Amino acid sequence: MSTTQPVTITDDLLTAGSVRLVVDSARADVALARPEVRNAQVPATWAALAAVPALLPEQVRVVVLSGDGASFSAGLDRRMFDPAAVDGLAGLAAGTPEQIDTAIAGFQQAFTWWRDSSRVTIAAVQGHAVGAGFQLALGCDLMLCADDARLAMRETSLGLVPDLGGTSLLVDTVGYSRALEICATGRWVGADEAVALGIATASVPTDSLSDSVDDLVAALLAAPAGALAATKRLLVGAGGRSRVDQLAAERTEQAGRLADLVRLLG
Repeated sequence: MSTTQPVTITDDLLTAGSVRLVVDSARADVALARPEVRNAQVPATWAALAAVPALLPEQVRVVVLSGDGASFSAGLDRRMFDPAAVDGLAGLAAGTPEQIDTAIAGFQQAFTWWRDSSRVTIAAVQGHAVGAGFQLALGCDLMLCADDARLAMRETSLGLVPDLGGTSLLVDTVGYSRALEICATGRWVGADEAVALGIATASVPTDSLSDSVDDLVAALLAAPAGALAATKRLLVGAGGRSRVDQLAAERTEQAGRLADLVRLLG
């Protein structure tokens, strides 16, 4: 139980992107705060999410991502498909190949740091998680789904591709064949199927989602900080290493843990 009061972090990028950041001791909560449009995303949303890591105090060890209202995120805001929108897809397409590449690389930063960070990240998903919403949730280390959660990759159906980090993560999670089927058809993946496929950690009743997240955060924070961060590093990197390299990485991480243990005991 935290003995401090939660603190809302203020920042111009967070405000512009309708993203709320609250820090409570070793836990931070990031919330998409556009419930009137089911937390649909625009470039300002991505700029805000990309800014979060630099705003987190050092003591934060677990970050929870959620969406206000009934849905986690309905994906791209419909106005981005308006040819007249200043920050829309038409404007992006009008750029040079180098400009398009740079812009999308900037957008991707909002989606990739959740796995890259030494902190453990949790997506708490209720209602819709579509397209960019699905990719954002998939980018977290762990995903808890309310039983009303419905996930879908709709980019291909719209003539686009998932370009926010979701392709490699989905293949790593469910395999190539199932990933292709999910992306190519754009079909809904319900909470129970998401658990069965390994996309989600658990499915819980909608009214229990918050309590289930709290329990998971408490269990994660019960582990020593250094050991938890080192274990995440080992697991995140395991897929890209050979067996020999992974064993070497385990030895290196364990040497650091032993050194810290000796300092504590001494």
